Amino acid sequence: MTPRHAVTLCAALSLIAVLAVPTALPGLGGDARITLAVFALATCAWVGTRIDDTYIALGAGLALTSAGVISSETLFGTLGDETVWLLICAFVLAAAVTRSGLAGRGAVFLVTGARSVRQLVHLTTAALVATAFAVPSTSGRAALALPVFLAMAKVLADRRRLVVMLALLFPAVILLSAVATLIGAGAHLITVSVLEEATAVRIGFTEWLLLGLPLAVVSSHAAAEVVLLVMTRREDRRGPVRITAEDVQAHSGHPVTGPLSPGESRVALLLATVVALWSSESLHGVPPAVVALIGAVVATSPALGAVRLKDALRTVPWSLLLFMAATMAMGVALADSGAADWLTRGLPGDVPPWLFLAAVVVVSTAAHLLIQSRSARSAVLVPLVVVAAAEAGVNPVAAALASTAAAGFCHTLPASAKPVALFADLPAGTPTYTPRDLLRVAVVLAPLSAALVLLFALVVWPALGVAVAVP
Repeated sequence: MTPRHAVTLCAALSLIAVLAVPTALPGLGGDARITLAVFALATCAWVGTRIDDTYIALGAGLALTSAGVISSETLFGTLGDETVWLLICAFVLAAAVTRSGLAGRGAVFLVTGARSVRQLVHLTTAALVATAFAVPSTSGRAALALPVFLAMAKVLADRRRLVVMLALLFPAVILLSAVATLIGAGAHLITVSVLEEATAVRIGFTEWLLLGLPLAVVSSHAAAEVVLLVMTRREDRRGPVRITAEDVQAHSGHPVTGPLSPGESRVALLLATVVALWSSESLHGVPPAVVALIGAVVATSPALGAVRLKDALRTVPWSLLLFMAATMAMGVALADSGAADWLTRGLPGDVPPWLFLAAVVVVSTAAHLLIQSRSARSAVLVPLVVVAAAEAGVNPVAAALASTAAAGFCHTLPASAKPVALFADLPAGTPTYTPRDLLRVAVVLAPLSAALVLLFALVVWPALGVAVAVP
C-alpha cells in the first residue's frame, strides 16, 4: 500500500467513525450528515483507488437518492440539463470538423509561416488555443494535434532538444487554453451548474468567453516561453526552421493546401456561424444548447452534413456526461442539505478577499497531485469554494472561476492529464519528455500559472464586471 493510499484509507475510516456518532458533529442534520459521509468517501475513492471516476460518482448519486437526500427526479434530471446537451452537440460538431480535415488546414496556415524557433513556438500556441473553439475535450484536441507534431518532429529530427520541447509544449498549451471557452472542459460545465444552483447566477458562453479567453491567451503564451527557455539552450534557438505544407500533409491524411472542398467550406461556415451565435446570445436570446443542437443537426444532415449522426455520436464521451450528471446531483445535495454550510462555518469571516482567492488558487493548482480527473477536482472543490466565498464576503462567481481556472494546471506527472500521457508515449523513434523534464517545467510553470489566475481574479475580471467582494 502506497503512503497516499494509506492516508486515504485512514481518512475514510476516521470519517466513517465520526459520522456514525450523532453527538460527534453538533449542528449537523441527518441529511447533511449522510451527504458529508458520501461526499467524503467519494473523494477518498477518487484520490486513493483506481476505480473509474464515473462509477464512483454514480454510486455516490445513487446513495444520496436511496437515502432520500435528493429525489430521483433531481438525479436523473441532471442528464437533461442544457449544459449536458451543449456538450453532446459540441462533440457532434467536433466530429464534423475532424472528419472534414479543416483543422489540419488551420494548423498549416499558422505553423508553416514560422521562420525561427520562437515564431514556431508561438504560432503553434496560437493554433492550439484556436482549437478550443472546435473540439470540447483536451484529450480530443491532443489527438487532433498529434499528426501536426509528428510532422514537426520529422522535419526537426536532427535537433532533438527542439522536438522534446515541442512534445511538452503541445499538452501544456492544450491544458491551459481550455479555459478559453465554456465547452473547453467538462469541469467548466460543472462549475456553471454549481454556481447556478447555489447563487442563481448562470454564466453563459459569451460571459465565459469574455473572462476566459484573455486568460487562456496570456497563460498559454507564457507557458510557451517557459517550456522554450527551460527545455532548450541558446544555440538550439538560434537556427532557422522551415516546415512546409507537404510535411504536415504526410501525416494528416487530408488535403492541407489548395481551395477548400465543398464539405470543408460547409463545415467552416457552420462552425463560424455556431461560434458567432454562441458569442451573441445577448442579442438574439437563443440558448447556446439550442444553437449547438441546430448545428449538430445540420452537421449530420444527409444533404449538408460532413459526418453521419451515428458515427458522430460514437465520439461523445458518455462516461464523462454521466460523471457530470452525478456530480451535479452531489452538488445539489451539498447545498440543499446544509453540509456545505457546515463545512465552511468555522472559517474566519474577516479574511481579506485577496488572501481568500490566493488560498483557493493555491489549493486548486495543487489538487491535481491527489485527484487526477479535472472534472472530479471541480466536483470536489467548487461547491465548497462557493459556500466558503459567501461566508468570507467574496464573490462566489470570482472564487469559482478562479478555482476552475487554476485547476487547469496539471502538468507535474505523466498521469496528471490525458494530453500529457499521450505525448509522453509517442511512436517509437520520436523523442519525447521524461518525468524529470515535466518536473523541471512544473517548478516554474505552477507558480506562474497560479499568479496569472490570481492577477486576473483581482484585476482583470473586476474590470470586466466580476467583482472580488460580494456586491
